[in-house]
Amino acid sequence: MSPDIAVHDISKSYRIGGQVNGTLRERIMEWATAPRRAMRASAPSIWALKDVSFGVAAGEVVGIIGRNGAGKSTLLKILSRITQPTAGKMQVRGRMASLLEVGVGFHNELTGRENVYLNGSILGMRKREVDRRFDAIVDFAGVETFLDTQVKHYSSGMRLRLGFAVAAHLDPDILVVDEVLAVGDAGFQKKCLDAMEGLQSGGRTVLFVSHNMAAVENLCSRAIWIDGGKVRLDGHAKDTIRAYMESVAGESAGGTELSDIENRIGDGAIRFTRVEYLAEDGTPCMLTRCGEPLRLRLHYRAARTIQHPSFGFRLMTGLGTLVTESYNLLHGTVVDRIDPGVGYIDVHVSSLNLLPARYWLSLWITDEAGGHVYDGDVRTVLEVEPANIYASGRLPEARQGIVFFPQIWTQPVSVI
Repeated sequence: MSPDIAVHDISKSYRIGGQVNGTLRERIMEWATAPRRAMRASAPSIWALKDVSFGVAAGEVVGIIGRNGAGKSTLLKILSRITQPTAGKMQVRGRMASLLEVGVGFHNELTGRENVYLNGSILGMRKREVDRRFDAIVDFAGVETFLDTQVKHYSSGMRLRLGFAVAAHLDPDILVVDEVLAVGDAGFQKKCLDAMEGLQSGGRTVLFVSHNMAAVENLCSRAIWIDGGKVRLDGHAKDTIRAYMESVAGESAGGTELSDIENRIGDGAIRFTRVEYLAEDGTPCMLTRCGEPLRLRLHYRAARTIQHPSFGFRLMTGLGTLVTESYNLLHGTVVDRIDPGVGYIDVHVSSLNLLPARYWLSLWITDEAGGHVYDGDVRTVLEVEPANIYASGRLPEARQGIVFFPQIWTQPVSVI
């Protein structure tokens, strides 16, 4: 029997850079006057996916796991026919419902009721088929009071609840769910997971992208680990998750070797040799998460005695924007001298107030005045993963900025 989903050597590239601003007229004129071949040559490309192949049998529930930016969402968009692959082909058998982003597939000017029927028609269902499932959809979503309100007035949580209810109840053969359950609270997440288990028991096929490894392990019989746009491992969910977590732990717990970095500056009298990411109790961090305490352990090797050194770092986004700069003297910690040999210095961060993303740490050691550099521009990656920092069940996203501030929101107060 043919699989519900068959993916053969799918690749997807995107052009990066280039001019994206200006009026529509200016962009049309630029496109019309610039040689097409030169435009292609001048704009570099990146591969979001490269030669990805796999099949999913009818009734399978498959988890898609991997780091942020690994290509998971791109893969689901191709399967959902939102975007076209650059190369390769795929076959999808049956009716597919996708929930890739909050409210995708909704028309803002239509009411919740009208959008339910619109989504049903997109899935190829007749009105009487939607009628039979309508009450169950409304009950699951919990938006009965606002059913005849335009969805542009819905909160993100309301849009998510209605979107998932529609996707899960309109009898799809295949359900594709990206990491949108993070928007819902813990109770709604449980309802969604129960609904997906119901689909599984009913012989439906589910593709589920999530950073919640416990949910993937409990729900999925199989998991596919996407790493750098390629399939790193495809197998039993528990085994794939273990391999993924060991890889992440190996990078974090084992730290990063810095001795072989070549593009560094300074006279080398003292140099960084390794960085470790540790929990406050000194144990290796399995994952570096938003809002959690972190200890940076910076290992060094000194060739001679160094008087009054200054240790510091700059934290930057992946695009090079400076987030913060810090050094020991700024915090009143004076290092009198470093003797020849190896050692380390710890930086204690009480709360890592960074939103999930990949950041750069640029390390340096100078004299006390900062004018003489012993070691500098030593770069390493800090990968920050999502965490339930707001205690609401809603995970933060990179699109929300760079940093977050601990805060408390109160109920509205009416003033007459």
